[in-house]
This record gives sequence, C-alpha cells and structure tokens, in this order.
Amino acid sequence: MVVQDGVLQTYLLNTYTGRKLNMRSTGNATRGLAGSPGIGSGNLYLLPGTLTPEHILAEIPSGFYVTSLMGFGANMVTGDYSRGASGLWIENGELTYAVEEVTIAGNLREMLRNITAIGNDQIFRSSVTSPTLRVDGMTVAGA
Repeated sequence: MVVQDGVLQTYLLNTYTGRKLNMRSTGNATRGLAGSPGIGSGNLYLLPGTLTPEHILAEIPSGFYVTSLMGFGANMVTGDYSRGASGLWIENGELTYAVEEVTIAGNLREMLRNITAIGNDQIFRSSVTSPTLRVDGMTVAGA
C-alpha cells in the first residue's frame, strides 16, 4: 500500500533514493535503453469504488471525460500539473462530442483532494491502472 485511507504509507524507492533518505529500497527501479535508473512503478492500481461510470457521468452538468493524455507536465516541487489531453465533452450527464488538443491543468495535491467519485470499472490492461475517477476543479483550456 502506497496510500491507505488518505495517508501516505511508503515511498517508491530504488536503491539510490533509499540510501539518500536512509530508508530501504522498495524495489521500484526502472530503466530505459539508455541513461541512469530511475523510479517507477509496476502493478500500481487504485482500488475500485462502487459507482458505475454511467452514474458518475450522470452527476456532471458540464465537464471533460479524458481518454488520452500526452506529454509530461508535473512539477514535483510545486505540484503544478499540466498536460495535453483528448477525450469527450460532457453535457447534462451525457457524452456529447470528441475533444482533442486541449490542456488540462491543476495541482496534484488539490487533484487528490478533489476526487469526488471512484468507479467500479477497474480493468487490468497494464501495470498501472485505475477505474473511472471524477476530479472536480481542474482547468480545461483550448479551442
């Protein structure tokens, strides 16, 4: 468990970061084809909630349903988050039309605090996954 009941339980550490923090490695080293090892996760998932995605959508008067994210845009010092996204626009609880080339922005701490619904649709297709989430208060920008 990394987070349990809203409380951080452990960090993701490789041997280098474990030594720097005077802690044991949690075995979370990753490495690409070149460069130094970094920290990454495998088998990381959010436990599903009880709501169906349809129920979550039905409660949203106007919003953005993200289906794809592009680029990297999290500042680990300030928590500011900004990424390119595409998905579907939500009006009166219904998915209405496709949206692409927009930017979503927020702050990681606020985003975690503003998770207002967790879906029951957990599907394991990769090593990092989550069910449908509703995050209130983010900024969506684009034409």
